[in-house]
Amino acid sequence: MRPEDILPTYERVAKGFARHRDRTLFERKWLDTMLNHTPPPRRVLDLGCGTGQPIAAYLTDRRCRVTGVDGAAAMIALFRQTLPEAEAVHADMRGLDLGQRFDAIIAWNSFFHLSPADQRAMFPVFAAHAAPGAVLMFTAGPRAGEPVGQVEGEPVYHASLAPEDYKALMAENGFDLLRFQPEDPTCNGHTIWMARARRAAA
Repeated sequence: MRPEDILPTYERVAKGFARHRDRTLFERKWLDTMLNHTPPPRRVLDLGCGTGQPIAAYLTDRRCRVTGVDGAAAMIALFRQTLPEAEAVHADMRGLDLGQRFDAIIAWNSFFHLSPADQRAMFPVFAAHAAPGAVLMFTAGPRAGEPVGQVEGEPVYHASLAPEDYKALMAENGFDLLRFQPEDPTCNGHTIWMARARRAAA
């Protein structure tokens, strides 16, 4: 299993993924924390948005203006069905250049499908899309490694850098760490990073 296989895999399993994706919103605590750090009106960039359920739908219900980006066309088609009022962009997050800045950027269970080198290259992409004071939130593993998981019975690649590498990359690209929670027991064991883009000097 290679990182190059991720998008073709999600193309194949999109409908099954949509049926079986956990919609209990176990992510809500973290989504609310992100929103509490971001005063309205909120423009949210959802990288690896999938079908839009449940995360983008929840954010839309909280009056966020969501732009969903996914590299799998089948996922974007389902996202458009879920949230026809939201902006949906079929694009690979790697090298993304929307020419817009957002108040929050989220890459939940998506960024960690990238290779370590591609993850490092994403931090300038995050910075280019972050408005001053924007919140960045993403999930990764608790330690460096390249495990293989499963989605709809198919193997999928994951990767994580060491925590000190993520901290350094955020600092180098203008983000200050807000929270780091490895293997949060209240969030199905997810490891969550949250940071804020620095505001321009007065």
